Amino acid sequence: MPDAQLTVVNKETLPGSQVGLTIEVPQDAVDAAYERVLRRLSQRVKIQGFRPGKAPRALVEAKLGEEAIREEAIEALVPEVVGKAIADQSLETIDRPRVDIQEFGRGKPALLRATVSVMPEVKLPEFESLAVERRQTEVTDEMVDKRIEELLETQAQIEPVEREVREGDLLVADLDVSVDGKPVAAAGRKAMEVEVKEGVLIAELRAALPGTAIGGRVEVDVKMPDDAAEPELRGRLARLAMTVHGVKEKRLPRLDDRIAATVSNGEQQTALELKIAVRKDLHEYSQQLDKLAFEQDVLKALVDASDVEVPASLVDHEIEHQLESLEERVGRQGLKLDRYFSYTGTSAGEWAAQARPDAEARLKLDLVLGQVTKQLGIAPTDEEVRTYLREEGQKDEEVKGRLDELLSSSVALDYFRHRLTRLRTVERLTELASTSSAEAAPR
Repeated sequence: MPDAQLTVVNKETLPGSQVGLTIEVPQDAVDAAYERVLRRLSQRVKIQGFRPGKAPRALVEAKLGEEAIREEAIEALVPEVVGKAIADQSLETIDRPRVDIQEFGRGKPALLRATVSVMPEVKLPEFESLAVERRQTEVTDEMVDKRIEELLETQAQIEPVEREVREGDLLVADLDVSVDGKPVAAAGRKAMEVEVKEGVLIAELRAALPGTAIGGRVEVDVKMPDDAAEPELRGRLARLAMTVHGVKEKRLPRLDDRIAATVSNGEQQTALELKIAVRKDLHEYSQQLDKLAFEQDVLKALVDASDVEVPASLVDHEIEHQLESLEERVGRQGLKLDRYFSYTGTSAGEWAAQARPDAEARLKLDLVLGQVTKQLGIAPTDEEVRTYLREEGQKDEEVKGRLDELLSSSVALDYFRHRLTRLRTVERLTELASTSSAEAAPR
């Protein structure tokens, strides 16, 4: 269809990051579409007494019917017209257009109404306005002592004791698990050894066990995670009952030069050297955590100060992708998705509703950072991407083992280009926020 043969007579910005286009197609283009359709259909339609393509046009049209011919002409012309109108308006669409045929027939112009979701406009704040406070974690003596205690635990002597349970003990115990009064045998354990320690034992059990005598039993109700190993437990309220059969105490050695050399694999020769090294390591680790926290705070401040409406269709696509990933994960465990939802007492619709706020937040962050990347002109060169990929290979054995393959793959290079671009964008943002924070700080 020649370029001049359509006119966008109205372009309307609609809520939800949608655009409406009213498109007029001239009569000659409509008639030409009818002509093409009739030539094609006349080769297929069977009319008694005539070879395919030889029957008179009037007989072909009578055989097919006006409405059928019209539908074929619409199908032949409208997608091309709408696609060209979208391209002419430079719209960055995110779904298929919805088209309302307002007028379409032979011997007259056609009038169409197309509605399509587009990538939303992102209005960023002035980067200099992102005055975010940088955290500075102080390494205390208590933190150093705790880390040294963890090192000393590798040399601890473990001895059975005849007393009640205390924090830090090792227990020999049975664990029984039930949901709604029905045992979940696969989740239970007999004569298991477990440490009463934060990060090791479920918090509710850790809180209930101290003071329990040998032979005693504690019961707690725990909301199980959605990714629990046993399908019957996923997302459910379970009762955990632990019976204590034995208590063992961990007795730590006293820190001296010999122990310091042992727990540090010879890197430090004295207790003082070990304490200094531990404080230095904790300081470096705290700086890394502070840097990460600052980056997260900057991104939150940026997103909160940005103006962008995430289209519902974009969120729908994201949730569909998440649902496909969930189906793949549970499938690797031998479950169908409907059975998974049955075990967790929910439905696909309820799951999608719960996932929607997080999906929208991730998309908003992506849209905002994408606009920042454009505004700051961050665009790594091909060689910079390859250098970055080689550097990643020095840190990751899997990447290192496939380095030549990845360097020759356009898909892999695009993936690492995106990672490098995002990394540089966040780094530049934190530099700008650091500058503004320093300027805003009281003197």
